[in-house]
Amino acid sequence: MSGPGSGGEFGNPLRKFKLVFLGEQSVGKTSLITRFMYDSFDNTYQATIGIDFLSKTMYLEDRTIRLQLWDTAGQERFRSLIPSYIRDSAVAVIVFDITSSAAALGHSRAGAVPQPHSQLHPRLHHCCGSL
Repeated sequence: MSGPGSGGEFGNPLRKFKLVFLGEQSVGKTSLITRFMYDSFDNTYQATIGIDFLSKTMYLEDRTIRLQLWDTAGQERFRSLIPSYIRDSAVAVIVFDITSSAAALGHSRAGAVPQPHSQLHPRLHHCCGSL
């Protein structure tokens, strides 16, 4: 028998939230996710190819939720896939390098995120600067 908040057969259904991390290559998307998931930091760089997916179950306000973290590649050749990645997402986290003048001026090509009038855009965009 499932306990309270376990999301089991007799409890409330497990709430799932899709979070998509977007941004240019080498801005720290994978590092942010690794820190959140494992409380660690790896100083070596390895490019994400396409997309990586991780899932974390958390307990929040007496409820169990599952976060689905989508780590997207920042290379230009994968940019056309962004609309399919953010479909049905609850949050799009836009990561940028705060030391880049282009990012500071809002000219980052990671701005390939659909405009608010698009049917694909998530309910919330969150910008996150990294060094």
